[in-house]
Amino acid sequence: MIDDLRRVNRLLVKLEENLPVLASLTPQLAATLREETAGADVPQQCRVTAVHYLGEEGGIICRLDHATKAGWREFVASITHLTFDRNQPCAGEIAAYQKHRSKRQNKLQSGN
Repeated sequence: MIDDLRRVNRLLVKLEENLPVLASLTPQLAATLREETAGADVPQQCRVTAVHYLGEEGGIICRLDHATKAGWREFVASITHLTFDRNQPCAGEIAAYQKHRSKRQNKLQSGN
């Protein structure tokens, strides 16, 4: 198992209580979005407006939105592809989840 479901559920409750929260895109996510949107505005920061758990395969995903010249734009990304200000609520729990999930995924991919 990749995730500790009790930890995931506690984090989801805390996140939902504190929405919306600001998040920054990792460089990899920003590059992917630039490729997929062919020149559309890719923000450095977005608001997390909803969170969901997609099970072992998907983990925690976040619905993000940001303002553009044409209005609001929404997209979905894994919480592991976002960074959060350390002063935000749940920042410690988010970082622990991200570290644990990434470590477990890497271990599974390497076959150990």
